[in-house]
Amino acid sequence: MELSVHGKQMDVGNSLREHVEGKLEDLNSKYFNHAAFATVTFSKEGHGKPQTKVHISIQIGKNLLVVADAMDSDPYASFEQAATKVGKQMRRYKKKIRDHHERVDTLPEEEIINANDYVLAAAPEQNDEPDGDVPQGDDPVVIAEMKKEIMTLSVSDAVMHLDLSGEQALLFRNAKHGGCSMVYRRKDGNIGWVDAESLK
Repeated sequence: MELSVHGKQMDVGNSLREHVEGKLEDLNSKYFNHAAFATVTFSKEGHGKPQTKVHISIQIGKNLLVVADAMDSDPYASFEQAATKVGKQMRRYKKKIRDHHERVDTLPEEEIINANDYVLAAAPEQNDEPDGDVPQGDDPVVIAEMKKEIMTLSVSDAVMHLDLSGEQALLFRNAKHGGCSMVYRRKDGNIGWVDAESLK
């Protein structure tokens, strides 16, 4: 497993780096032993009594990320909390991830749709004066564009992807009927599912 450890507005010393490497190697060997790479970012947050935020992102095979965040005044404690979350997620989905890994590695190209993922500028407040530099009209202002792969998944696999990634929503092609579906996090803690089968 390739590992990248970064610090934002802080120095990550050798001792902390070695601790991170050892812990993540243990997690990888315990659950899968085939993670492609991991990124761990330490950053200082807040003023006065700053906290250390840790963001862990581990790619397990193709198109499957395990992501966790934690914050504490101590960098080691913050990392341990985030690593514990990663471990719980890996343990929870251990069998499904192994099955998914085997299936995705043999996915035919037609089961993946290439799409563009856009970031749109937030709409101005109603009482704001129009900015001369911002184009006016019906189309929103695009501030970033990325490539995205939309995979063919079962609903349960889509929920697993959503949980592991920490994202708020996931668009996928439903393996059952080939139409588009979306799973998303609801404010009540449950997962919502929008299914376009009836629109076919």
